[in-house]
Amino acid sequence: MIQRAFRSFRPRRIWTFTVAAIAVAGAVPATSPMAQPSNRGFTVVETGRSYARLQDALDAVGDGQATIVVAPGTYRQCAVQQAGRIRLAAQISGQSVLEGVACEGKAALVLRGAGAEITGLTFRGIAVPDGNGAGIRLEQGDLSVSQSWFADSQQGILTGSDWEADIVIDKSTFSGLGTCENDAGCAHSIYVGDYRSLRVTRSRFERGTGGHYLKSRAARAEIRDNSFDDSAGRGTNYMIDLPAGGTGRIEGNWFVQGRDKENYSAFIAVGAEELLHDADGLTISGNVARFVPGLRRSSAFIADWTGHDLKIGENDLAPGIAGYEAR
Repeated sequence: MIQRAFRSFRPRRIWTFTVAAIAVAGAVPATSPMAQPSNRGFTVVETGRSYARLQDALDAVGDGQATIVVAPGTYRQCAVQQAGRIRLAAQISGQSVLEGVACEGKAALVLRGAGAEITGLTFRGIAVPDGNGAGIRLEQGDLSVSQSWFADSQQGILTGSDWEADIVIDKSTFSGLGTCENDAGCAHSIYVGDYRSLRVTRSRFERGTGGHYLKSRAARAEIRDNSFDDSAGRGTNYMIDLPAGGTGRIEGNWFVQGRDKENYSAFIAVGAEELLHDADGLTISGNVARFVPGLRRSSAFIADWTGHDLKIGENDLAPGIAGYEAR
């Protein structure tokens, strides 16, 4: 099924936080302004003020720039960023969870400010009627995600389009995501619209429940050193889908294709829909691809609809996996 990412475009330049560094991977000393009672779990570092609702903390930042630290706990709430630049960080990485609630029928976090950085948070159990319930729905601006977990939802990250913005995802896990059972079309673990660039590194994709693991319409994609483990997947499609073409590098990834596939014809697809970007020079090398033990079938590692000059290097492929097929 073909699904176009929704559009909500306003160009923004790349931004960089200048706020003081904070600790997010371990406990914070009690003297720190981040140490707050659990009933006021969202602290704006710059002001030291804490809020019971994430939305109130975001509203307090407004069109400014700030870091919001999230105390450990499971929060059945969602929030919308309307403006400004935020860093949203778990006080202890992995112990702050946004669960089961979507704003605007979209996501736990709806981002339409100048930019956002998300660190150490867990997004779990997000579902909405149209089948696109996501942990994060990015409508414009830059996004950086690290050390975060997206689990058991219809979609992990879904974006609109911003041709002057970039997305970076590092050291994060996408588990139990995706569906093709709704009128809106397929949902995926990650679905990026027409962005300038996408970089995904050192992340894990596993146990997909439909759609693709990573689908991107960005003009440039850098996908390196990730694992795509489809061994427990159900009704899944491609591991990586670049339906609009694009340049960049797909290197150093580890792929295992599972038994329960809606489409097992390829691991990586390039240009399968409307071709928006030149794919000349797209480099795919240094990857490892396997089937789950005992599975015998034929599949292409790369299926290419572009007719462009892709740079296919050495990839370690199991028997039954053809290195490249032009479609």
